[in-house]
This record gives sequence, C-alpha cells and structure tokens, in this order.
Amino acid sequence: MTDTTKPLQGTTILMSGGSRGIGLAIALRAAADGANIALLAKTDTPHPKLEGTIHTAAEQIQQAGGQALPIVGDVRDDDMVTEAVMTTAGEFGGVDVIINNASVIDLSPSMDLAVKKYDLMQDVNVRGTFMLSRAAIPMLRESANPHIVSLSPPLNLSPKWLGAHTGYTLAKYGMTMVTLGLAAEFADDGIAANTLWPRTTIATAAVQNLLGGDRVMAASRTPEIYADAAYEVITQPSRKRTGETLIVEDVLEQAGVTDFSRYAAVPGTPDDKLFPDIFLD
Repeated sequence: MTDTTKPLQGTTILMSGGSRGIGLAIALRAAADGANIALLAKTDTPHPKLEGTIHTAAEQIQQAGGQALPIVGDVRDDDMVTEAVMTTAGEFGGVDVIINNASVIDLSPSMDLAVKKYDLMQDVNVRGTFMLSRAAIPMLRESANPHIVSLSPPLNLSPKWLGAHTGYTLAKYGMTMVTLGLAAEFADDGIAANTLWPRTTIATAAVQNLLGGDRVMAASRTPEIYADAAYEVITQPSRKRTGETLIVEDVLEQAGVTDFSRYAAVPGTPDDKLFPDIFLD
C-alpha cells in the first residue's frame, strides 16, 4: 500500500548529473519518500575544485531513505543514454520521472565564447535534454504518473537577456523548447513536461565560481528551495500540469508556502537583498 504521506515512495527517477548542488538536493528530497533514484553523471572521481562524486551522492541518497543507482556516463553519448534508461528500468521495474539537470554554463559574450564551449553547451543542455527524455518515453508511457522536468528558464525574448550571453541563452532556451515540445507531442500519453527556474540565484558551485563569488553566494537561496519546488511538481498528477515554464517560488506559494526565510543561504538575509537570477525581469 502506498504511503500517502510519502507520494514518491517506490517512484523511479532518472536524473542527468546530480553529483552535487541542485540536482543532489532534488534527489535527497525524493529519497526522503523512499524513491528510487538513478544518476547519469560523469563525476566518477573527485574534482579538485568541486565537492562530490556520483558515488558520494549515491551514499547520501541511501542515507536519506532512497534507493540509489549511480551510472557513470555522459549525456552526450547516445549509447550511454539508452543504456542508462534500460539499466534503470531493469533495476527498478520502470522509469517514472526524468530530471534534466545536467547543464553547462558559460556567460561569455559572443566574440569571447570558445567554439568548443558553444558546442558543449548545445550538446549537454539541448541535445542531452532531448535525447535522455526521448529515450525514456517508452518507459514513461507505462508509468502511472510520468513527468519530465528540465531545469531551465521561461522564454524571455527581452533584448536584455537575448543579448546578455547569446551562446548560453540559446542553450538554456533550447532546453525549454525541447521540454515544451515534448509536452505538446506526448500530451495524449499523459506525460507531463515542465521547466523549473528560480527567482533568485541558488548557492551552488556555479554561482560561486562564475557569477560573483562569495558576495552573490551570500545573497542566494539554498538548493533546498529548488528541491522542494521540484517535489511539488512531480507529485502532481501528470495530466493536471504540463507544458508550463514554472518558477520555483510560484510553485511553492501555490503549495501554501508563505515564508521563504529558511531558504536563505545566509540566515536572516531579507528577500529584497537577495540576488535575482538571470532570464527573469
């Protein structure tokens, strides 16, 4: 019998990335319900500048109450993606949720952006989202509550954002367009596909290293706010909400959350002092 207080108990999630940061926070939130979580990630050995590997993430998931399946692989490799879906389904009996978390960021202006970095962002962010989601469609069709969630922003066509970092903007908007396209294409199958993006920056290694260091980190929210919002999305009936570009704080407000102070990276930081995330006016 399903525990109604733990709606993700027995649910199988396959996530790209997830060794650290937002992806790991989402995994741990689901693990508290007893979810099965497979991680398709490259970080097999410790990185000199980044905490966590796919193996330490799996240990944390198990400690939180979930079942973990670390799959060392690259979302850019089609064979690895297919194998990850099949291995996950073989281990847990199916796939219910895809979380497109893996993403590459480079905010360089167009003339400074390395060609290899442009290609990498397209391959991981856009192509990876499409290929992992597509590979899982046959399994999602068999799920009682299938969801695809991509960590990407609304399509804001303001020149402020289109011109800020064109290569990265294109890659993140590409993730969103893939997701909205899948929502429309597989609506009759009851497969929900939504994107999720925060109003403020999130205290992660990317923010620390690329967006402003300690100053921005101190004015950010913790990854747990993203995790709680993702939890709200994937526990909804899949036919009820699909094809939306959701905002983290809006999702939580709709769920009854009125006080976000506990998510401040530095306790006591007022909301009006938090650093706004990109792509949102």
